[in-house]
Amino acid sequence: MEGTIWAFLPAVIAIVLALVTKQVYVSLFLGIFAGALMFTGGDLLKAMFTLYQVMSEKVGGNTPIIVFLVVLGILVVLMQKSGGAKAYGEWAGKKIKSKSGALAATAGLGCLIFVDDYFNCLTVGSVMRPVTDKFKVSRAKLAYIIDATAAPVCIIAPISSWAAAVSGELEGDGLMVFISTIPFNIYALLTLVMVFTLCYLNFDFAKMRRNELTAETTGDLFAGMTEDAKSDSAEIASNPKGKVRHLLIPVIILIVCCIGGMLYTGFFYNWDTGLIDTELQSANVIEAFSNCDAGMSLAIGSTVALIIIAAYYMIARVVSFKEITGSFTEGFKAMVPAILILTFAWSISGIMGARGGYLDAQAFVETNLANSAFPEFLFPAIFFILAGAIAFATGTSWGTFGVLVPIAVTILGGSGTLAILTVSATLGGAVFGDHISPISDTTILASAGAECNHVDHVNTQLPYAGLIAGIAAIAYVVAGLCVSLGSVLCCVIAWAVALVLFFGAVLFIKQRNKKAQQTEA
Repeated sequence: MEGTIWAFLPAVIAIVLALVTKQVYVSLFLGIFAGALMFTGGDLLKAMFTLYQVMSEKVGGNTPIIVFLVVLGILVVLMQKSGGAKAYGEWAGKKIKSKSGALAATAGLGCLIFVDDYFNCLTVGSVMRPVTDKFKVSRAKLAYIIDATAAPVCIIAPISSWAAAVSGELEGDGLMVFISTIPFNIYALLTLVMVFTLCYLNFDFAKMRRNELTAETTGDLFAGMTEDAKSDSAEIASNPKGKVRHLLIPVIILIVCCIGGMLYTGFFYNWDTGLIDTELQSANVIEAFSNCDAGMSLAIGSTVALIIIAAYYMIARVVSFKEITGSFTEGFKAMVPAILILTFAWSISGIMGARGGYLDAQAFVETNLANSAFPEFLFPAIFFILAGAIAFATGTSWGTFGVLVPIAVTILGGSGTLAILTVSATLGGAVFGDHISPISDTTILASAGAECNHVDHVNTQLPYAGLIAGIAAIAYVVAGLCVSLGSVLCCVIAWAVALVLFFGAVLFIKQRNKKAQQTEA
């Protein structure tokens, strides 16, 4: 079954079971085991061996990310113990006077933290959760805002771990090619337009609307979906002497240290050996960001930040040394659900062979795309849809980049308008698939950051992401037809179509909501 469409069956099994049973852990495990059985031809003992072999490979390869998550969990606990998080919530509560303001502040913070999506999800959630809770924003809505300002921001930020990952898949000056894709990344940019439009107009639709109505009328921010939603950190006692600076200064320290970690590994990281080599220095800062190991950078940066922040809290006398050491186990416990789901998500991607190996889904995609006979103007839309499907099935944007971007560059070249448009569509499609996939690491971390039930987050986000994806797909067809007019005019026409469709959809939805309110009244 290697290299065939059956390679995607493990993800289908896991996703369907997760949506039907609402049991994410069991569903993911069964999906991985099904893939292992397929790979071993039904041999149970070999399947068990393969399952844990894949899991050990994926956990081992992602150890820096796990370290980063644990350190973030510890830092979140420390911020709560210091009283900084509570003080910030009280300060923001005085400054922010409306629900729209709370949502906009959350989205704005998400846009500011563009270095990495993991860092974004957990930091924004821990900082803004008390503020949104005050204005009865449902946890599903908070999770959507976090998710929609994580990957979509990172994929259009030239200085980010995502930019580094994409640049490595492109020919020539990868970073400059990446920058040229940004104006054409309709899904990512339109998602941000959607977020701020929702914040300003304060409207929702589909299941999200029901969640928001439940939160406003009953105060139940979880809409009854409390399983796996609350973490132990919610019950941590805070220092009554805490100030806003006891939150802001640690966050700034963390950002600076993580960026410093990216620069450090970018200047000295040797991709051939996987080790730091001080004799291999990058030429400049931009090249360093392109060359960095994002996971290792975040692990190193967050660890250094933890040491500095712990010292700062002890000097400020808001957290004792005993409380700091106690936060290690509390922070780890808070991150266990996210780490467990991520372990399963990485493993299911591994058994499917999103980047080759085992069931080798990559080979199936490459073979079928290479032999396709579609008109060239449809390539952007085709790659957008295909990237969305692969990212949804595998739960990884980066794996999707690795499969499709080289194919797009090979088929279309690396510098023409159609090639840039197709690569951009691939990046946007991968983010879309990542958004709607229950096994996506970013989606999982957005749920963790908002302390929202994971399946509820997936179900409420799907209509929002689906609407933007539909508009983006149409815009890419139009853009493909306009390639001969030049890149600037092609971009303008594509965006004109996208914005007309988007605001037309907004007016239609608001009208339907108005009629629904009249009926309910």
